[in-house]
Amino acid sequence: MSQSATPQAPTPSEETARKERSAKIAVTVFPLLVIAGAAAAVINPEPFRGWAPHVTLLLQIIMFGMGLTLTLGDFSYVFKRPLPILIGVLAQFVIMPLLGLGISVALQLPPALAAGVILVGCAPGGTSSNVVTYLAKGDTALSVTMTSISTLLAPLMTPLLTLWLAGAYMPVDAGNMAMSIVKIVLIPVIGGLVVRLLLPKVVQAIEPILPWISVLAITGVVIAVIPGSHDALMTAGALVFVAVILHNLSGYGLGYLLGRLTRRSDKQSRTIAVEVGMQNSGLAAGLAAQYFTPEAALPAAIFSTWHNISGAILAAISRRYPPADDHTPAPVHETATEDVLS
Repeated sequence: MSQSATPQAPTPSEETARKERSAKIAVTVFPLLVIAGAAAAVINPEPFRGWAPHVTLLLQIIMFGMGLTLTLGDFSYVFKRPLPILIGVLAQFVIMPLLGLGISVALQLPPALAAGVILVGCAPGGTSSNVVTYLAKGDTALSVTMTSISTLLAPLMTPLLTLWLAGAYMPVDAGNMAMSIVKIVLIPVIGGLVVRLLLPKVVQAIEPILPWISVLAITGVVIAVIPGSHDALMTAGALVFVAVILHNLSGYGLGYLLGRLTRRSDKQSRTIAVEVGMQNSGLAAGLAAQYFTPEAALPAAIFSTWHNISGAILAAISRRYPPADDHTPAPVHETATEDVLS
């Protein structure tokens, strides 16, 4: 009597191929969804004018989802390899804010748009940077930890930097902005982390849909802020696009250069480049709409669309060149990225 064959677990090569396919789908579909949503809001903004009050909730959903993908093991990297994390996080909160100010001055942006560009630079790392780092053959565990640390520092660093650099353009209520970031970012992220600790099986069951919920929420944020800044988009849209592209691409370049100047490996330098260049522009859009003007949210809305496109291009180019002189230990933990690619 023949026995039925037992299903075999996928081999490491099959598992790697599956992650590659999932990552490529994610990095391709995510920007397309954001572009489609932004285009709809630009072409016909009227149906979306009532979405603005829901931005905070959408951001909380994104941050809660991020918390669900984290484990305490992700933070062990801080103690095992603190130097690259310190370099990356410092770069995040130094290079991008100063670039935002420099670009605003160089292009002579109107005050609201300048404040919006600077606020994007003062935001923490973008949530899609982990997938881009994975595809760019960077250090994914380092990327996860850098995103997490910069996000947890955001309630302190983002308001202080915005007050310092954007205060000359528009009044900045740093205290209330800090409290908003605590409610929008810190509490949901910690809540997600706690839920994962208490209900790991439940979280594991819903992991495959978390990235799609997140990107739908990001798309919703972009759609919500565009109607209020529609007039600014029509009159100064080209200038804002130039500012956003310069900001993002300069972040990639300077991030990589800093990594190499501080004697980081090629793999770690790629990671720092992605983390510096990709911002949590959804958070910046929500804060700009709440504390500045609807026009000030326009740079963040455009950044949300553009950095996903540029990240996909960067990953595609980087994959053609394997990391050189990389002698770093194997990553400690890649849970968050595996969750994204599930």
